[in-house]
Amino acid sequence: MEPINEAHVVEPGLAVVEIAACDDQTAFAIPELLATRWATATADRTTLDPGQPGVRLRCYLDVRQTLSS
Repeated sequence: MEPINEAHVVEPGLAVVEIAACDDQTAFAIPELLATRWATATADRTTLDPGQPGVRLRCYLDVRQTLSS
C-alpha cells in the first residue's frame, strides 16, 4: 500500500483504517459497517501484497461526523 497521506490525518477526528482480510467480501464488509456510524470514504478495490496473505483495503473515517439514525 501507498504511504498514508498527511492530509488524511491532519486534525483530530480523522483516521485511516487499513484492513487485512482473507478475501474481498470480508474486506469490504468492514468499511460498510463503519459507514453506518461515521462519514467514511471507502476504496473500490482491494490490493494484494506479494508475500503477504489475504487482501488489503484502506478506508478513511471522519469520526467528527456521526450519522443520525
